Amino acid sequence: MTTPVCVQQRIRQLDRQGLSHREISRKLGVSRTTVVKYANHGDYSPKPLGSGHAGRSLVDAGYSAVVDGWLTADLRMPVKQRHTATRVYERLVAECGFTGSYSSVQRWVKRWRREHRMESDGFAELEWAPGSAQVDFGQARAVIAGVERVVHFLVVSFPYSNMRWVVALPGETSECVCQGLLWIFERMGMAPRVVVFDNATGVGHRRPDGTVTQTRLFSLFCAHYGFEPRFCNPYSGHEKGSVENAVGFVRRNLMVPMPSAESFQTLTRVWLDACERIAGSDHYRHDVPVIELFEAEKDHMLPLPGVRFDPCDWRSVKTDKTGAATIDANRYLAGPKWRSMRLQAGVRVFEIELRGPDGETITTLERIWGHSAKTQVDPASLLAIIARKPRIWGESPIRNDFPETVRALLDRMDARTRSNLLDDIRAVAADCGFAATAKAVETVINAGRTVDRAAIGTCAKRILEGAGTEGGQDLKRYDKYMKEAE
Repeated sequence: MTTPVCVQQRIRQLDRQGLSHREISRKLGVSRTTVVKYANHGDYSPKPLGSGHAGRSLVDAGYSAVVDGWLTADLRMPVKQRHTATRVYERLVAECGFTGSYSSVQRWVKRWRREHRMESDGFAELEWAPGSAQVDFGQARAVIAGVERVVHFLVVSFPYSNMRWVVALPGETSECVCQGLLWIFERMGMAPRVVVFDNATGVGHRRPDGTVTQTRLFSLFCAHYGFEPRFCNPYSGHEKGSVENAVGFVRRNLMVPMPSAESFQTLTRVWLDACERIAGSDHYRHDVPVIELFEAEKDHMLPLPGVRFDPCDWRSVKTDKTGAATIDANRYLAGPKWRSMRLQAGVRVFEIELRGPDGETITTLERIWGHSAKTQVDPASLLAIIARKPRIWGESPIRNDFPETVRALLDRMDARTRSNLLDDIRAVAADCGFAATAKAVETVINAGRTVDRAAIGTCAKRILEGAGTEGGQDLKRYDKYMKEAE
């Protein structure tokens, strides 16, 4: 039987705290063999999924979020104008078709109010030990690759030293949180012992009783680095005051005027460098630079494991008759060969990796954030079917991915000649990638040479080797397809 991820995570935490395997075995009620296995396990990165996912309770899914919304809204209302347990039950029956008992609603409301009363009374740990971090998200506008958009920035604050780190991300999902923390851990060279989150944004969901269910990806991330995650009350700002102040600080100091960068990764590097420069100033209470306090604080942190975590959420997806899979409301094309099949999708922050039923990599595509009507395509995946059906070339979705010179040549060709050239391009692209191949065809045409497989292949290899081409044209417009050249 597979050991639950939460037990694996706890084994790693206790092992990092210095407990012996015998003590961990006795404390968690598992065998010493299990403790040794997971304490010494090197890589907790998620692997492609098997079959089946645990489902949530139908009651929780149907009613807890509704009641939580009502009671949360009550916090902004006068005390005498808030829901009683009776009123909550009446609304559930009338508006939601609830068939449970009044007593179950009464117990739920009582637990919810007890939790919030305790938190509002100020039962929060305000003295932060060295090596403890707080995490929160903020939003700002920035120009990324020439496009103005909303950037979600992840802030990590260390209350003991007042050190602050910030990274740029396109969203607030579990893989974004893990990727952002990974960048910061690697910049620090260490991992915190405790990481406190504002509510459960991105890494799980909060139950009505106040506990948090973590996502599988985040639980594996915690196990990989051995830190302890904690979740504070989203309505008690004093519990996370350090990071809330840090969010405002970095927004004022790093995001005015509006920042601009070629990519999220570039913007992140700029911000991390700025954080180190700012940390050269004195601590607000001590006449010592923040960076010196933080370097001393590292003595209380955890060393990074020897294996880098891969923040990838593996999902099982079904393709349609064209070979496209829908992931988070956007379509990604595996190719006609993979039509109507169940594939594995590795969802990372900036890319979607599609694998076949046997685990073979099919393609890696740029991930789209938000909703796009356009299907993400690697042009190479459609070359075979267009070569077989050359008359669909004029309406093919990859026609505009070719340089204008190549498009014009293919447009003028008869069906048979076009089919032969597309098949040559497909064969070369399988070895050299689409971008280099498309550029090679253009170069061969401009040089006045015969456009055949040998000429295209030789030129494409020179492009990948950095030998350059006649005319010095730029390959940047094809960078997203040139994984082999990176």
